[in-house]
Amino acid sequence: MIDTPVFFSGIGGSGMLPLASIVCAGGARVAGSDRSLDAGRTPQKFDYLRSLGIQLFAQDGSGLQPGMTLVTSAAVEDTVPDVVRARELGLTHLTRPQFLAQLLNAAQRSVAVGGTSGKSTVTGMIGWILQACHRQPTVMNGAVMKNFVTPSAPFASALVGDPALFVSEVDESDGSISLYRPEVAVLTNISLDHKEMAELRGLFAGFLKAAKKAVLNLDDPETRALADAVGSDKVVGYGFDSPGAAFMGKDLQLLSDGVSFAVHAEGARHEVGLSVPGRHNASNALAAIAATSLLGVRIEDAANALGRFEGLKRRLETVGKAKGVTVIDDFAHNPDKIDATLATLRAQPGRLLIMFQPHGFGPLSKMGEQLADSLAKGMEADDRLFLPDPVYQGGTTERHRGSDWLAAQVRDCGRKADHVAERPAIGDALVAEARSGDRILIMGARDDTLIDFAEDLVSRISGRN
Repeated sequence: MIDTPVFFSGIGGSGMLPLASIVCAGGARVAGSDRSLDAGRTPQKFDYLRSLGIQLFAQDGSGLQPGMTLVTSAAVEDTVPDVVRARELGLTHLTRPQFLAQLLNAAQRSVAVGGTSGKSTVTGMIGWILQACHRQPTVMNGAVMKNFVTPSAPFASALVGDPALFVSEVDESDGSISLYRPEVAVLTNISLDHKEMAELRGLFAGFLKAAKKAVLNLDDPETRALADAVGSDKVVGYGFDSPGAAFMGKDLQLLSDGVSFAVHAEGARHEVGLSVPGRHNASNALAAIAATSLLGVRIEDAANALGRFEGLKRRLETVGKAKGVTVIDDFAHNPDKIDATLATLRAQPGRLLIMFQPHGFGPLSKMGEQLADSLAKGMEADDRLFLPDPVYQGGTTERHRGSDWLAAQVRDCGRKADHVAERPAIGDALVAEARSGDRILIMGARDDTLIDFAEDLVSRISGRN
């Protein structure tokens, strides 16, 4: 129970909104601010927060009062008026992961899901299994979980249940993964994203060592390499290609509308059918089954629940179909996620018309070559790629590499790629280009308006002569 009022600065963020929802439902007085609210962006999100009883303020410090705790997202700098005002009032100031770690570490039973890719989906799967098995978990996710969406809860990235059973996605991008002390730590994979590989290995090793049990993807070489450092008594492995896995996937079938496979564990075989596509989602399901088994859920019950798992918003989500054209929205933004998305879509027929919006100039500088390679190898000769300018929300980030550079790199690999600075012009090009049988894929992160862009394409194509 939180016994002081909490003010969330950056409350509309993907990691802040569910956390604020959980704290509010627990009985604490919650308020917040967000620069997107001030700019009039995504008003439906803020209407939802108000419907929960959360009071919203301009991000000018006016909402801060004596006795509050300030929680800030990574996007909120020390110069933001909210932070300045909190210092003036002498308020306790915690970052989002510091606050989240307090909740998770206080739970009697907890699962923390980390990794470069798949952690939101695995978190959603674990949450759904536990809920379907009447365990009433509290779930903190970075994406909207479709199974929990209702007319009154359209932004269901959190599930409020028993605070003693806490499941959360945890992030390594700012090093805060070292704060968590879960009963069960899940590690999906390790690949280049926010930090250099050497630093990532150290962060994830510390995360696993702090847990009582570690569920590891043995199909991923980097994750498998950490098993020895963690200790065999603590490790529970899963995978399709690793004979030593305690939860072994077999007979994988990639279907147009999902996947099916069998999990061999504890001396028995259990069939699993998913309505979310791709080998990566079968791997995610193995992780969820392994993690929930450590909480006492029968494998058979977990497998049955996953058959009713609906997936997450912005994770290979079919937004709509019009005139034979399918529009898909996806969160893919690093090489590993792009690889998984394009491999899944390439397994089915149809040309791909892709818009990939880089999620910042920093990522282009850090992993531009890998992004270009993933895009090029995932495309066929007749696919087309459109690249708007990267997401930029101010600051001092070096901007020597832009989307024009990325487009040139993909073209050098023999694929069709164009830099078109403004998104509306890309929308015009996609509507004009798309024909029956094509699939339009929208990829990117850190921008809540991408789903609106995708939905508008469906509407425009539907109304096309």
